[in-house]
Amino acid sequence: MRAAWIVVVSIVLAAALLAACGGGATKRSERHDTTCDGKVDGTTHLTVWFHVGGGADAERVVLRRQVRAFNASHRRVQATLITLPQGNYNDYVRSAAASGNLPDVLDFDGPNLYNYAWSGRLKPIDSCLTRQQRADLLPSLAKQGTYAGRRWGAGTFDSGLGLYVRTSILERAGIRIPRTPGDAWTVDEFDDVLRRLRAAGYRRPLDLKLSYLVGPVSEWSMYGFAPAIWSAGGDLVDRRDYRTVDGELNGPPAVRAMGTLQRWVKEGYVDPDRDGKTFERGRAAISWAGHWLYEPYRRASGGDMTIVPLPDFGTGTATGMGSWQWGITANATDGDAAWQFLSYLLSSDQVVRMTRANGAIPGTRGALRRSPQFAAGGPEHLYLEQLESGVARPRPQTAAYPAITAAFRQAANRILRQGEPVKPALDAAARRVDRDMAQHGEYRSTEAP
Repeated sequence: MRAAWIVVVSIVLAAALLAACGGGATKRSERHDTTCDGKVDGTTHLTVWFHVGGGADAERVVLRRQVRAFNASHRRVQATLITLPQGNYNDYVRSAAASGNLPDVLDFDGPNLYNYAWSGRLKPIDSCLTRQQRADLLPSLAKQGTYAGRRWGAGTFDSGLGLYVRTSILERAGIRIPRTPGDAWTVDEFDDVLRRLRAAGYRRPLDLKLSYLVGPVSEWSMYGFAPAIWSAGGDLVDRRDYRTVDGELNGPPAVRAMGTLQRWVKEGYVDPDRDGKTFERGRAAISWAGHWLYEPYRRASGGDMTIVPLPDFGTGTATGMGSWQWGITANATDGDAAWQFLSYLLSSDQVVRMTRANGAIPGTRGALRRSPQFAAGGPEHLYLEQLESGVARPRPQTAAYPAITAAFRQAANRILRQGEPVKPALDAAARRVDRDMAQHGEYRSTEAP
């Protein structure tokens, strides 16, 4: 770990120096050269960056073992893993890109792919994926890894979002338990569910994971609550041309959806989740959360738990998708060597190994066949059903994504934690994003600014 931090310090110092000397993003012609030509040029030493923190500790342990196993079985390609803290991860990537010190292989949160591709930090991987790999990868991951008509990233797992409910408690209260996305509670039904649970002794029966909103880089506001806006018929960006968010991020459906969430908070139905353990400690009977909490929730509830779809805010239930992905950076000199390493991680054995550790949805069909909890009748099948049915949607597929998620994070905090009026908070967020878009030429091409 000490060696990794020495490398990090060197990268940051070099970035500051070289950025001042005119270092910048890769030119478009270089980015669109063929990344893989089918052969490894001699012995190649790869540098691989991976985030840690934010619940990724189990992933780090597995990845270290995977790197050791890969190195032992591949004589001509050797990988060195460098772990960096998630809270500052994007800062390290930006600094390294400015100085020309990106690693060969980069781990990144899926929605950041669009900005990384646009700014020249990644190489396209269309030429690297085999026909078998394309067929094996979940369509949701393929969709998230695509930008401007090219494939830039591949993930070994996807994500799931829903409501965890205490089954016996809802049954005793006479509450219908939805089983499929088409059977989701409407908002009116959910209001009644909350009232019944309060009458059954749960003063604050709903957990919205408000503790996740704390912190400058939290992605929970976007991942957790954008689905409410989608379900209400809105969005966070005008997806016809991705040139503005005005009228979407602050449009009537977004105002209605965020207003409903705020009403639940103001009416006292939502636990503040100060300790991050609201559902585990029995204070709430329903938790709006993701796949990463399945195992701790199962243990805490003794298995008395069902995962159901998020409420229908007007146009059908919706949910988030996408997680961390892998890409080959503009600095990689041998794309085939980098792809050998990524192909190893994408093999069914390694996908199963990783997802058994982090609880995520396996990103390949081969690995899913070995993961019965996601099969029909399995306790987490809803997550896969949502990914395959189109209920799950990608976050805004635009290079402006960092600006959108930062602005929405601030608005969600103002609305849900500070109780400020919904429309002004969303209007301020929309102005902030549109200013950023104007400053970057509306991110209209894959050319770096």
